Amino acid sequence: MNTHMSVTIYHNPRCSKSRQTLALLKERGIDADVVLYLDNPPDATALSDVLEKLDISALELMRAGEDDYKRCHDKVAVMSNAEQIIWLIAHPKVIQRPIVVTVKGARIGRPPESVLEILD
Repeated sequence: MNTHMSVTIYHNPRCSKSRQTLALLKERGIDADVVLYLDNPPDATALSDVLEKLDISALELMRAGEDDYKRCHDKVAVMSNAEQIIWLIAHPKVIQRPIVVTVKGARIGRPPESVLEILD
């Protein structure tokens, strides 16, 4: 495993899956760049890059159980992908978590072990 690979985790310390994924990285000797995305949401370019690496749409990155999503679903569902990205930046709690990004791609850490395939 290349422990010098650049690894970024979009992390929410209050989320158990996010904590488990970060612990998994640390267990493997990976010193990831931790982005506390609720405090510092990614900009539109960074979020677009993450979506491209995940190979999903902005709508697919949304947590359907979040109150912000439930309140705005009808409006958000008819937005363009670019508009949805801007909406996600304004409502970061709705972003799926955690997201691990490397040069090999990105994975949502649900389950945490799903990130292993982009670490080798």
